[in-house]
Amino acid sequence: MVTIKGGTYIPLYGRDSMQVTITDFQMDVYPITNAQYLEFVKKYPKWKRSQVKKLFADDNYLINWKSDTSLGDNQSLNAPITNVSWFAANDYCECQGKRLPTVDEWEYVAMANETMPDARTLETFNEYILGWYEKPKTFNNDIGSTFKNYWNVYDLHGLVWEWTSDFNSVLISGESRKDVDKDSNLFCGSAAVGATDLMNYAAFMRYAIRGSLKAKYSMKNLGFRCVQDINK
Repeated sequence: MVTIKGGTYIPLYGRDSMQVTITDFQMDVYPITNAQYLEFVKKYPKWKRSQVKKLFADDNYLINWKSDTSLGDNQSLNAPITNVSWFAANDYCECQGKRLPTVDEWEYVAMANETMPDARTLETFNEYILGWYEKPKTFNNDIGSTFKNYWNVYDLHGLVWEWTSDFNSVLISGESRKDVDKDSNLFCGSAAVGATDLMNYAAFMRYAIRGSLKAKYSMKNLGFRCVQDINK
């Protein structure tokens, strides 16, 4: 893990352009891998594909694995684990004495490029992110195959989407944005298609996918990493 020095930032969606304060915390350098999750299910059998309760994972959970303790033929041990539900990811982190990052913590770290803590205004940075969104099967690539950012964290962009602890806390209702906008307007397809600001469009994609999820969902391009509070 690496230490992330806290600060303030303005999220692009869901907070009415209000500054959010992030306190110091630690974050995994890489997403959790197939190898790590394989050891997890061996230690905690309730998360094996054949034993997991439907309440906590849908039918896509570990769907590409050959068996409860065997990966698929085309899956690398060092690739990020995917097809896991929020419940599974959350429990994995808790069993390590860690937790899932909040949306704000994840976005705070993910707005960094190689040299800047906030590269969101750079067109090249946002072009990179949007270019990844269009690439197929990046979830099959090994961890560490993307750039190391300002915080010495890899793969926040370029491999998989990642679960957050409060993935469904943003863009839920008008009340959460002080009734400034209606959900129907914010999620209007024509507004997204007509976006000219690459920074806003890249963020919209992330927040939109989070807003479409339920905790039991499992997706082939959705993984996770853990964070940890710093006790002062």
